[in-house]
Amino acid sequence: MLRHVVSIVFLSAVCVSPLKAEDWPRFRGADGTGVSREQGLLQSWPKGGPTLLWQTRGAGRGYGSVAIAGDQLFALGDSPAETNDDAEYLVAFTRESGTPIWKQKVSRAWNEGEPSWQGARSTPTVDGNLVCVLGAHGDLVCCDAVTGQERWRRQLGKDFSGLKADSWGYSESVLIDEDRVVCTPGGPTATMVALNKNTGEVIWKCSRQADRGAGHASIVMARIGDTRVYLQTTGSGAMAVRAQDGKLLWTNTFDATIAVAPNPIVHGDLVFFSAGYGRGGALIQQVQQNDEIRATAVYGWRRELANKHGGVILMENCLFGDSDDRGLPFCADLKTGKLLWRSRGSGQGSVAMAGADGCLYLRFSDGTMTLAKAASSGYRETGSFRIPGSGELPSWSHPAIADARLFLREQDSILCYDLQRPDALADSSSD
Repeated sequence: MLRHVVSIVFLSAVCVSPLKAEDWPRFRGADGTGVSREQGLLQSWPKGGPTLLWQTRGAGRGYGSVAIAGDQLFALGDSPAETNDDAEYLVAFTRESGTPIWKQKVSRAWNEGEPSWQGARSTPTVDGNLVCVLGAHGDLVCCDAVTGQERWRRQLGKDFSGLKADSWGYSESVLIDEDRVVCTPGGPTATMVALNKNTGEVIWKCSRQADRGAGHASIVMARIGDTRVYLQTTGSGAMAVRAQDGKLLWTNTFDATIAVAPNPIVHGDLVFFSAGYGRGGALIQQVQQNDEIRATAVYGWRRELANKHGGVILMENCLFGDSDDRGLPFCADLKTGKLLWRSRGSGQGSVAMAGADGCLYLRFSDGTMTLAKAASSGYRETGSFRIPGSGELPSWSHPAIADARLFLREQDSILCYDLQRPDALADSSSD
């Protein structure tokens, strides 16, 4: 049972540990790539999938993924159990068992559009004893990770004249970098902003002239020489911002499309951007020239590399993703954009993708969860199962991988599966 008031004794048992490599503290992991660095994971699954360690309820209605850090797990959802109201909540659980700890109201629920589009859409971001989340209506809330107490909040529309490029609400997982929270209100007034993570006070604002509005992508970071760069895609296309002071370094504008969702992918001085609805994918190279960062196109927008909202990941210099949202996984060479293969998977509908230990984790929107080899030679599945509770609504939440466990959010439920390879566990014990 989810208890709104938690005993002091129970709270004292929940601690926020320093970030570990095995954590997954924001959407698509700590670096926003969707690829875990963990090794020793199962390379194939038995019939029915890996062992289900636990399943819990209380995440609420929504399509955001989960954030995992220290001893806790966080999700954003509309009307979770026992709230009895039509509102959006940030909810915390124990990492080990999925026991609910606390919940904090963020804003009103997202009830716009078709029923299958409704629900919370962002993934929280954890940094030490802070957890920040952006609600669908643009409410940015920062809470104490242990108690759930609200520290500060901002409203992207009211405070920054924020603008969405589509009608589907905010779904960015904000970036916490050193002393700041960085996010994308969108629009020409304050396209990107940096806020003090402890107070919410403005550090800088970056304006992109005539920006159409925020998309659904989350900011990722690159380092070019001695310059830290924030990379993002809005409804107007790609942009790069200097982390130090918010200076707009360069933009790459494309024609308006219905929505823009995939995260940029960074590989050294290269950045891959993609968008769905037939838009495509493009590769840009960043070069430092004195105090400026210049960008040149390695290859322009290629429609065969389009991805709608399942995300693209980079492993072994190859791009893996879904072909728009057709349920057709593809592999392409990063540096040339050449399509190496495209194949039909065991599931149907769009694919949300993650990667780890040489494998692809593919979550089809019909609720099929599949493991496949991350190989340029062709598509080969090594396991598949049906996610419990899936089927009524699209299964869109992205997979999360932390500490040899696979975490799946299916609307109000969160499921945790054991990915540890038995022989890897034995090797670890012998050490």
